[in-house]
Amino acid sequence: MQRLSFHDQIRNNKIKSFLLIIVIFIFFLILGFIISLILDPSYFFIIMIISIIFSMSYVLISYYNSDKIALASVKAKPASQTEHREFYHAAEGMAIASGLPMPKLYIMESSEINAFASGRNPKNAVICVTTGCLQKLSKQELEGVIAHEMSHVANYDIRFITLTAVLVGMISIIAQIFLRSLWFSSMRGRGRDGRVQIFLILIGILFAILAPIAAQLVSLAISRKREFGADATAVKLTRYPPGLTSALKKIKQEHISSKEKHKFAKALAPLFISDPFKRKIKGLFSTHPDINERIKKLERM
Repeated sequence: MQRLSFHDQIRNNKIKSFLLIIVIFIFFLILGFIISLILDPSYFFIIMIISIIFSMSYVLISYYNSDKIALASVKAKPASQTEHREFYHAAEGMAIASGLPMPKLYIMESSEINAFASGRNPKNAVICVTTGCLQKLSKQELEGVIAHEMSHVANYDIRFITLTAVLVGMISIIAQIFLRSLWFSSMRGRGRDGRVQIFLILIGILFAILAPIAAQLVSLAISRKREFGADATAVKLTRYPPGLTSALKKIKQEHISSKEKHKFAKALAPLFISDPFKRKIKGLFSTHPDINERIKKLERM
Protein backbone atom coordinates (compact mmCIF):
# COMPACT_ATOMS: atom_id res chain seq x y z
CA MET A 1 0.00 0.00 0.00
CA GLN A 2 1.39 3.39 -1.00
CA ARG A 3 2.29 5.63 1.92
CA LEU A 4 0.67 9.06 2.21
CA SER A 5 2.72 12.16 2.82
CA PHE A 6 1.24 14.41 5.49
CA HIS A 7 2.75 17.38 3.64
CA ASP A 8 0.78 16.40 0.51
CA GLN A 9 -2.38 15.85 2.54
CA ILE A 10 -2.10 19.27 4.20
CA ARG A 11 -1.49 21.03 0.87
CA ASN A 12 -4.25 19.18 -0.98
CA ASN A 13 -6.86 19.84 1.70
CA LYS A 14 -6.00 23.55 1.81
CA ILE A 15 -6.33 23.79 -1.98
CA LYS A 16 -9.65 21.93 -1.95
CA SER A 17 -10.99 24.16 0.84
CA PHE A 18 -10.01 27.27 -1.12
CA LEU A 19 -11.68 25.96 -4.28
CA LEU A 20 -14.85 25.12 -2.37
CA ILE A 21 -15.13 28.61 -0.95
CA ILE A 22 -14.77 29.95 -4.51
CA VAL A 23 -17.76 27.75 -5.42
CA ILE A 24 -19.81 29.43 -2.66
CA PHE A 25 -18.77 32.85 -3.97
CA ILE A 26 -19.86 31.80 -7.48
CA PHE A 27 -23.30 30.86 -6.08
CA PHE A 28 -23.43 34.33 -4.55
CA LEU A 29 -22.58 36.03 -7.87
CA ILE A 30 -25.05 33.95 -9.90
CA LEU A 31 -27.87 34.62 -7.44
CA GLY A 32 -27.07 38.32 -7.52
CA PHE A 33 -26.97 38.39 -11.32
CA ILE A 34 -30.33 36.62 -11.68
CA ILE A 35 -32.02 38.89 -9.15
CA SER A 36 -30.59 42.00 -10.81
CA LEU A 37 -32.16 40.89 -14.11
CA ILE A 38 -35.57 40.62 -12.44
CA LEU A 39 -35.55 43.56 -10.06
CA ASP A 40 -34.61 47.17 -10.53
CA PRO A 41 -30.80 47.47 -10.07
CA SER A 42 -31.20 50.11 -7.37
CA TYR A 43 -33.53 47.78 -5.41
CA PHE A 44 -31.06 44.93 -5.74
CA PHE A 45 -28.31 47.21 -4.41
CA ILE A 46 -30.39 47.82 -1.29
CA ILE A 47 -30.85 44.05 -0.84
CA MET A 48 -27.09 43.57 -1.10
CA ILE A 49 -26.38 46.25 1.52
CA ILE A 50 -28.93 44.81 3.95
CA SER A 51 -27.65 41.24 3.54
CA ILE A 52 -24.03 42.30 4.01
CA ILE A 53 -24.80 44.31 7.16
CA PHE A 54 -26.89 41.58 8.79
CA SER A 55 -24.60 38.70 7.83
CA MET A 56 -21.37 40.47 8.77
CA SER A 57 -22.77 41.78 12.07
CA TYR A 58 -24.10 38.40 13.18
CA VAL A 59 -21.03 36.41 12.18
CA LEU A 60 -18.44 38.92 13.42
CA ILE A 61 -20.07 39.11 16.85
CA SER A 62 -19.96 35.31 16.99
CA TYR A 63 -16.39 35.30 15.65
CA TYR A 64 -14.96 37.67 18.25
CA ASN A 65 -16.76 35.81 21.03
CA SER A 66 -16.48 32.29 19.60
CA ASP A 67 -14.38 30.96 22.48
CA LYS A 68 -16.68 32.39 25.18
CA ILE A 69 -19.83 31.14 23.40
CA ALA A 70 -18.44 27.64 22.91
CA LEU A 71 -17.13 27.31 26.47
CA ALA A 72 -20.35 28.62 28.00
CA SER A 73 -22.45 26.27 25.87
CA VAL A 74 -20.68 23.17 27.20
CA LYS A 75 -20.28 24.60 30.75
CA ALA A 76 -16.52 24.19 30.56
CA LYS A 77 -14.23 25.02 33.48
CA PRO A 78 -10.54 26.03 33.43
CA ALA A 79 -8.16 23.09 33.65
CA SER A 80 -5.95 22.77 36.74
CA GLN A 81 -2.18 22.52 36.24
CA THR A 82 -1.93 20.08 39.14
CA GLU A 83 -5.07 18.00 38.62
CA HIS A 84 -4.79 17.87 34.83
CA ARG A 85 -1.01 17.69 34.53
CA GLU A 86 -0.95 15.38 31.48
CA PHE A 87 -3.31 17.72 29.63
CA TYR A 88 -0.97 20.67 30.29
CA HIS A 89 2.14 18.69 29.31
CA ALA A 90 0.53 17.55 26.03
CA ALA A 91 -0.61 21.09 25.20
CA GLU A 92 2.78 22.59 26.05
CA GLY A 93 4.53 20.02 23.86
CA MET A 94 2.25 20.67 20.90
CA ALA A 95 2.55 24.45 21.36
CA ILE A 96 6.34 24.13 21.12
CA ALA A 97 6.09 21.79 18.12
CA SER A 98 3.73 24.15 16.28
CA GLY A 99 5.48 27.36 17.33
CA LEU A 100 2.18 28.74 18.64
CA PRO A 101 1.39 30.41 21.97
CA MET A 102 0.12 28.13 24.71
CA PRO A 103 -3.69 28.05 24.44
CA LYS A 104 -5.99 28.37 27.43
CA LEU A 105 -7.11 24.92 28.58
CA TYR A 106 -10.60 23.91 29.69
CA ILE A 107 -12.42 20.78 30.81
CA MET A 108 -16.03 19.82 30.11
CA GLU A 109 -17.90 17.09 31.93
CA SER A 110 -18.60 14.12 29.67
CA SER A 111 -17.71 10.44 29.89
CA GLU A 112 -17.09 10.36 26.12
CA ILE A 113 -13.81 11.07 24.35
CA ASN A 114 -13.98 14.41 22.57
CA ALA A 115 -12.31 17.80 22.28
CA PHE A 116 -12.59 21.10 20.44
CA ALA A 117 -10.58 24.24 19.77
CA SER A 118 -11.93 27.75 19.40
CA GLY A 119 -10.75 31.36 19.31
CA ARG A 120 -10.29 33.88 16.50
CA ASN A 121 -6.47 33.54 16.38
CA PRO A 122 -3.60 31.67 18.09
CA LYS A 123 -3.25 34.37 20.79
CA ASN A 124 -6.91 33.91 21.78
CA ALA A 125 -7.12 30.16 21.28
CA VAL A 126 -8.70 27.75 23.74
CA ILE A 127 -8.69 23.96 23.79
CA CYS A 128 -11.36 22.08 25.68
CA VAL A 129 -11.37 18.34 26.30
CA THR A 130 -13.87 16.06 27.99
CA THR A 131 -13.19 14.34 31.30
CA GLY A 132 -13.57 11.09 29.38
CA CYS A 133 -10.75 12.18 27.08
CA LEU A 134 -8.38 12.49 30.04
CA GLN A 135 -9.55 9.27 31.66
CA LYS A 136 -9.56 6.96 28.66
CA LEU A 137 -6.66 8.06 26.47
CA SER A 138 -3.00 7.14 26.83
CA LYS A 139 -0.27 9.80 26.75
CA GLN A 140 0.33 9.30 22.99
CA GLU A 141 -3.39 9.27 22.20
CA LEU A 142 -3.99 12.45 24.19
CA GLU A 143 -1.08 14.14 22.40
CA GLY A 144 -2.62 13.11 19.07
CA VAL A 145 -5.97 14.68 20.00
CA ILE A 146 -4.33 17.88 21.31
CA ALA A 147 -2.19 18.06 18.14
CA HIS A 148 -5.37 17.80 16.04
CA GLU A 149 -6.93 20.72 17.92
CA MET A 150 -3.71 22.76 17.79
CA SER A 151 -3.74 22.15 14.04
CA HIS A 152 -7.13 23.85 13.75
CA VAL A 153 -5.59 26.84 15.52
CA ALA A 154 -2.42 26.78 13.38
CA ASN A 155 -4.44 26.51 10.15
CA TYR A 156 -6.74 29.41 11.18
CA ASP A 157 -9.73 27.14 10.62
CA ILE A 158 -12.01 29.29 12.80
CA ARG A 159 -11.26 32.30 10.59
CA PHE A 160 -11.78 30.26 7.41
CA ILE A 161 -15.07 28.80 8.61
CA THR A 162 -16.18 32.32 9.64
CA LEU A 163 -15.56 33.58 6.10
CA THR A 164 -17.58 30.64 4.79
CA ALA A 165 -20.40 31.45 7.23
CA VAL A 166 -20.44 35.08 6.05
CA LEU A 167 -20.88 34.05 2.42
CA VAL A 168 -23.49 31.39 3.19
CA GLY A 169 -25.34 33.87 5.41
CA MET A 170 -25.35 36.53 2.69
CA ILE A 171 -26.71 34.05 0.14
CA SER A 172 -29.48 32.98 2.51
CA ILE A 173 -30.46 36.55 3.43
CA ILE A 174 -30.47 37.74 -0.19
CA ALA A 175 -32.57 34.74 -1.21
CA GLN A 176 -35.08 35.35 1.59
CA ILE A 177 -35.41 39.08 0.85
CA PHE A 178 -35.85 38.37 -2.85
CA LEU A 179 -38.53 35.71 -2.31
CA ARG A 180 -40.45 37.93 0.08
CA SER A 181 -40.13 40.95 -2.22
CA LEU A 182 -41.98 39.09 -4.97
CA TRP A 183 -45.17 39.37 -2.91
CA PHE A 184 -44.87 43.14 -2.63
CA SER A 185 -43.51 44.09 -6.03
CA SER A 186 -45.34 44.51 -9.31
CA MET A 187 -42.25 43.08 -11.01
CA ARG A 188 -42.46 45.32 -14.03
CA GLY A 189 -40.66 43.94 -17.01
CA ARG A 190 -38.78 47.17 -17.81
CA GLY A 191 -39.70 46.78 -21.50
CA ARG A 192 -38.96 43.08 -21.58
CA ASP A 193 -41.41 40.55 -23.03
CA GLY A 194 -43.82 39.34 -20.34
CA ARG A 195 -43.10 35.66 -20.94
CA VAL A 196 -39.37 36.26 -20.66
CA GLN A 197 -39.93 38.11 -17.41
CA ILE A 198 -42.04 35.26 -16.02
CA PHE A 199 -39.34 32.77 -17.04
CA LEU A 200 -36.66 34.87 -15.27
CA ILE A 201 -38.81 35.09 -12.16
CA LEU A 202 -39.24 31.30 -12.09
CA ILE A 203 -35.51 30.80 -12.56
CA GLY A 204 -34.86 33.35 -9.81
CA ILE A 205 -37.25 31.62 -7.40
CA LEU A 206 -35.72 28.21 -8.13
CA PHE A 207 -32.17 29.45 -7.64
CA ALA A 208 -33.13 31.45 -4.54
CA ILE A 209 -34.44 28.21 -2.99
CA LEU A 210 -31.60 25.95 -4.11
CA ALA A 211 -28.60 28.31 -3.75
CA PRO A 212 -28.66 28.49 0.09
CA ILE A 213 -28.99 24.70 0.28
CA ALA A 214 -26.14 24.16 -2.17
CA ALA A 215 -23.98 26.74 -0.38
CA GLN A 216 -24.61 25.01 2.95
CA LEU A 217 -23.61 21.65 1.46
CA VAL A 218 -20.38 23.19 0.17
CA SER A 219 -19.81 24.68 3.63
CA LEU A 220 -20.13 21.20 5.16
CA ALA A 221 -17.67 19.88 2.58
CA ILE A 222 -15.19 22.58 3.66
CA SER A 223 -15.67 21.51 7.29
CA ARG A 224 -14.84 17.91 6.37
CA LYS A 225 -11.73 18.96 4.42
CA ARG A 226 -10.51 21.00 7.39
CA GLU A 227 -10.84 17.88 9.58
CA PHE A 228 -8.68 15.88 7.17
CA GLY A 229 -6.22 18.77 7.14
CA ALA A 230 -6.09 18.88 10.95
CA ASP A 231 -5.44 15.11 11.08
CA ALA A 232 -2.51 15.48 8.66
CA THR A 233 -1.11 18.50 10.51
CA ALA A 234 -1.39 16.59 13.80
CA VAL A 235 0.87 13.90 12.32
CA LYS A 236 3.31 16.64 11.33
CA LEU A 237 3.39 17.91 14.92
CA THR A 238 3.63 14.57 16.72
CA ARG A 239 5.50 12.56 14.05
CA TYR A 240 3.53 9.64 15.48
CA PRO A 241 0.38 8.74 13.48
CA PRO A 242 -0.58 5.77 15.74
CA GLY A 243 -1.40 8.16 18.60
CA LEU A 244 -4.28 9.97 16.85
CA THR A 245 -5.24 6.78 15.00
CA SER A 246 -5.71 4.87 18.25
CA ALA A 247 -7.72 7.76 19.77
CA LEU A 248 -10.06 7.80 16.75
CA LYS A 249 -10.53 4.03 17.05
CA LYS A 250 -11.63 4.47 20.66
CA ILE A 251 -13.99 7.27 19.58
CA LYS A 252 -15.38 5.00 16.86
CA GLN A 253 -16.10 2.31 19.45
CA GLU A 254 -17.91 4.85 21.63
CA HIS A 255 -20.10 5.84 18.70
CA ILE A 256 -21.34 2.26 18.71
CA SER A 257 -21.76 1.69 22.45
CA SER A 258 -22.34 5.09 24.14
CA LYS A 259 -25.84 6.47 24.64
CA GLU A 260 -24.90 9.72 26.40
CA LYS A 261 -27.13 12.64 25.43
CA HIS A 262 -25.80 16.17 25.06
CA LYS A 263 -27.72 19.34 25.86
CA PHE A 264 -25.48 21.90 24.15
CA ALA A 265 -26.22 23.49 20.79
CA LYS A 266 -25.84 21.32 17.71
CA ALA A 267 -24.27 24.29 15.95
CA LEU A 268 -21.12 23.50 17.96
CA ALA A 269 -20.79 20.01 16.48
CA PRO A 270 -18.35 21.02 13.68
CA LEU A 271 -15.87 22.28 16.31
CA PHE A 272 -15.37 18.87 17.89
CA ILE A 273 -12.85 16.28 16.76
CA SER A 274 -15.83 13.95 16.26
CA ASP A 275 -19.57 14.63 15.98
CA PRO A 276 -20.67 14.50 19.65
CA PHE A 277 -24.24 13.69 18.64
CA LYS A 278 -23.12 10.52 16.82
CA ARG A 279 -25.56 11.21 14.01
CA LYS A 280 -25.76 8.55 11.34
CA ILE A 281 -25.85 11.19 8.59
CA LYS A 282 -22.97 10.60 6.21
CA GLY A 283 -21.70 12.02 2.98
CA LEU A 284 -22.90 15.44 1.80
CA PHE A 285 -24.85 16.29 4.96
CA SER A 286 -22.17 15.32 7.48
CA THR A 287 -20.12 17.83 9.50
CA HIS A 288 -17.23 15.35 9.81
CA PRO A 289 -15.56 12.88 7.44
CA ASP A 290 -16.33 9.22 7.94
CA ILE A 291 -14.19 8.15 10.91
CA ASN A 292 -13.16 4.95 9.11
CA GLU A 293 -11.77 6.99 6.23
CA ARG A 294 -9.83 9.19 8.66
CA ILE A 295 -8.34 6.13 10.33
CA LYS A 296 -7.36 4.60 6.97
CA LYS A 297 -5.57 7.79 5.87
CA LEU A 298 -3.70 8.02 9.17
CA GLU A 299 -2.63 4.38 8.97
CA ARG A 300 -1.05 5.09 5.59
CA MET A 301 1.04 8.02 6.85
